[in-house]
Amino acid sequence: MQVVHFPDSPRPRWPYPVVALGNFDGLHRGHQKLVDEVRRQAGERGGTAAVMIFDPHPPRVLRPDKAPPLLMTLDQKLEAFERAGVQGVAIVRFTHELSRWEPELFVETVLVDWLRASEVWVGANFLFGRDRSGTFTLLRALGEDRGFRTEKIEPVRYKDFVVSSTRVRHLVAEGRVDEAGALLGHHYFVDGEVVRGDGRGRELGFPTANLRAANDLLPANGIYATVAVIDGVSHRAVTSIGVRPTLGEGGPLTVETHLLEGGRDLYGCRLRLAFVKWLREERAFDGLPALVAQMSRDCDDAAALFAAMAL
Repeated sequence: MQVVHFPDSPRPRWPYPVVALGNFDGLHRGHQKLVDEVRRQAGERGGTAAVMIFDPHPPRVLRPDKAPPLLMTLDQKLEAFERAGVQGVAIVRFTHELSRWEPELFVETVLVDWLRASEVWVGANFLFGRDRSGTFTLLRALGEDRGFRTEKIEPVRYKDFVVSSTRVRHLVAEGRVDEAGALLGHHYFVDGEVVRGDGRGRELGFPTANLRAANDLLPANGIYATVAVIDGVSHRAVTSIGVRPTLGEGGPLTVETHLLEGGRDLYGCRLRLAFVKWLREERAFDGLPALVAQMSRDCDDAAALFAAMAL
């Protein structure tokens, strides 16, 4: 997969670029439908299946105080594109200056002169250009005038609502990670480095890996059944997100993961933590014996869940 950057990279020489245009945060089921269609169209025409994204995320430039936490880092997004079979990714550097471009200037400069797009595909609600004035209707008209085809896909629905990054963020923030996973088409995950903790988990008989997460968004405080991926190997685990109230610390938020098959020294390792299901809320217990007993029950509950799911 080739990654190019506007305006820094030379014009990519991709044959018949079929381009999905959007932000693709989370690469949820709606995004996957769009990418699949682009791959199909490119395959039929011997072209290049490509996506175009904006970095930084536009709200971070235009409204940083109201910008939502992102579901993915840029590296995670690129990894997901490659896994989905995308052949080329064009990353447009988003600036205040670019935000003031009229839709016509963006199309002419980026899609036509630089990318030489043959087809452009968008989601049903995609808007672009100055004050988000560029609609699908305008994009299609500009494409007809400048020689590229423009199409859109209809939204993907889950139960009674449309799948969207905003909806996934709400579910994750509420701890409803299993529902978030249904919309994403995969478990919500975070990446990070295992850092040294105070060793209290090991003292209690449940050694934990303390994760310094790279992602913006963590699930709500609580106890979760999770899958920890280390060096490409998946391990069933239980993860606590919170402030450890029983230990009376009231300190910074921690992400602590206990591997069900037993402890190992993970300090300094990179770890991917996938959230499968919320088990219970975080709460203070009346002493360490009660906490240890509950931690044992949490592990049993997670093991039963994984057995039922054949994980």
